[in-house]
Amino acid sequence: MEEGVRINTTYLTFALEIERVGSITQAAQNLYMAQPNLSKAMKELEKELGFVIFRRTATGVKPTEEGAEFLYHAKRIMEQFDAVGRISQKNGGDKLKYKISIPRGSYIVDGFTSFISEIQQEKGMDVTINETNALGTIANVADRGYNIGIIRYQTIDEDYYLTMLKNNHLTYETIWEFEYVLVMSKNHPLAQKSEITLADLENYTQITHGDEELPHEKYNHKKKSARNVIYVYERGSQFDLLANVPTTYMWVSPIPQTLLDKNSLVQRVCKAENNLYKDVMIVREDYHINEYDKLFQKKLYESKVDVSTVGQ
Repeated sequence: MEEGVRINTTYLTFALEIERVGSITQAAQNLYMAQPNLSKAMKELEKELGFVIFRRTATGVKPTEEGAEFLYHAKRIMEQFDAVGRISQKNGGDKLKYKISIPRGSYIVDGFTSFISEIQQEKGMDVTINETNALGTIANVADRGYNIGIIRYQTIDEDYYLTMLKNNHLTYETIWEFEYVLVMSKNHPLAQKSEITLADLENYTQITHGDEELPHEKYNHKKKSARNVIYVYERGSQFDLLANVPTTYMWVSPIPQTLLDKNSLVQRVCKAENNLYKDVMIVREDYHINEYDKLFQKKLYESKVDVSTVGQ
């Protein structure tokens, strides 16, 4: 690197995300930015450095020899920034600063809400909750200063995720292994059916989260695509659609009964292949569990127990 080179640390984050997923397109999605903008940023960074960081291969982008050395040091730099941030948090008085990244699971949000309700808030609090997919949560915990995260994946993909956690120096604990259920309006034509099959769903509209896809095609074990699909990115719109469009349905983790009643919904079992999922809590290897983490875990497990038996 030439003397006097100055690098925006945001570009380091970009480069490390590309290295992590092995794809500029996927990295752009994870970073919530347009792919051409990310490519432009990388070209600017490479121009500043004076060498190429990534080369394209048949299986994605790979670091060049110089790029690998640069990325090693980039990761150390970002780790030092995180360390400084943690020192700053410690010196911020008694004000709670807490960041958590989770999937779009209603029982998890229910547990988080219960957690917040028990925190003593007199001295102030700065709490962030980010609902995103597994890859986004891994990045949040590994590189973006989040205290803890929860990732959700199909058990048949477990080897992929456990390898990713290991490579990102993250430890994990299984919270729950469960089957997805169907949720729909009480007025849905199938709501009173005792046993629902995949064939029963063919004429109805599926609601699904738009960012659930895995980065590699060989891990794409999704259920057979419905003929009519609505993609959403947050839970509020999914409940509005389910409650007000009685021909829609959604595959979800079991939902608390109070939320079902509030939105006039029911949940039903439907047998399908590859329908076993895991929710896993993740933290950095160097992270020390604190009293707030323990309280959140307690509330999360209480919420899980409440929804463990699917209402019929």
